[in-house]
Amino acid sequence: MDKIVIRGGRPLHGSIHISGAKNAVLTLMPCALLTDEPLTLRNLPRLADVDTFGHLLNGHGVSTMIEGARGGEFGRVMTARANNISSTIAPYDIVRKMRASILVLGPLLARAGEATVSLPGGCAIGNRPIDLHLTALQALGAEIELAAGYVKAVAPRGGLRGGRIDFPMVSVGATENALMAAVLGRGDTVIDNAAREPEIVDLARCLVAMGAAIDGIGTGRLTIQGRDRLHGATYAVMPDRIETGSYACAAAITGGELELVGARVDELTAVVALLRQAGVEVSETPRGLRVKRANGLHPIKVTTEPYPGFPTDMQAQFMAMLTLADGDSELTETIFENRYMHVPELARMGADISVHGRTAVVHGVKSLVGAPVMATDLRASMSLVLAGLAAQGETIVNRVYHLDRGYERLEEKLSAVGADIERISDG
Repeated sequence: MDKIVIRGGRPLHGSIHISGAKNAVLTLMPCALLTDEPLTLRNLPRLADVDTFGHLLNGHGVSTMIEGARGGEFGRVMTARANNISSTIAPYDIVRKMRASILVLGPLLARAGEATVSLPGGCAIGNRPIDLHLTALQALGAEIELAAGYVKAVAPRGGLRGGRIDFPMVSVGATENALMAAVLGRGDTVIDNAAREPEIVDLARCLVAMGAAIDGIGTGRLTIQGRDRLHGATYAVMPDRIETGSYACAAAITGGELELVGARVDELTAVVALLRQAGVEVSETPRGLRVKRANGLHPIKVTTEPYPGFPTDMQAQFMAMLTLADGDSELTETIFENRYMHVPELARMGADISVHGRTAVVHGVKSLVGAPVMATDLRASMSLVLAGLAAQGETIVNRVYHLDRGYERLEEKLSAVGADIERISDG
């Protein structure tokens, strides 16, 4: 199993290209199931989760071709085509590897009239039920049955119909599944309390490019006029705002300066605001964003919230950064109940953090010290890398397969801006 070795204490300087967004591309790929024409996605990141989702689509009869991978460049292109859907079953062996697999449920149901998808199972960062996905599809006329660890959904004769979906709480995944199902429904669908994340906007714009009719994009109410069919399209995956925020924290925690090429400030309003409160300079450039820590880090209060609030996917990275602030910071996690598993690992590196329920108090320390640490999930893994970049001595991050799910060529990007970092294999 691979591990990452970091010899810290080096300020980072230079530019980092921001890859296509993991959380967007995994939502765009199942759109291929909605048409028999090719869907071409540009700015495709090289990630383990993209490969896994590609295998899942192949199992449904979707052909996939990736170009632009030669020479190791960024911004690959995938063309996916579902001439015929050969299987409507998403098996446990694939779904268990990646919760985003549940996003084939809505498209399969809309296009083929039925879908059998394994329940995703447990998640390291907390409970992530799919009940809102199912009630949304039921509002469109689907019959749902749960048996032997699978969700079996069947559309009424003639296909899904328009309906009204009023989510009792904001759910990104349920909004995505409902939206993809409704675009092929008979009649109009209204989704109230829809998630507003930029990745939802990206999905809606891709569907519009495929011929869907969607009003209210970017708001909490989406109105969809169902279509008999969608056509193919070419669409560019949005830049990854979580990767952007992660590398912004890397500049801040090391006392360096980075230009994040391709980053969009309008998708990072809450993150940028808190970076500035912490004493980090953030400015727009013609190519993206420039992030610089001129002086010390200041303590701040952070609360995770649905978009446009501060994203839960940035909580661990901010915690790592704030371990070196000149005072006590407070972080409150409102989205997931078990997302502080990185705290004991940061403590091994000299961090002083106390957890009280959903709130963590980070007592700033003068310095961190390198140590062997264990990654527990994707964003927790990045927090340990950030701490290692700033720590004195050597940090060894184990179980880095988590990082490969969400950060394209992490070591390559960080090495190019001055980090002493390498990947080694136990073999």
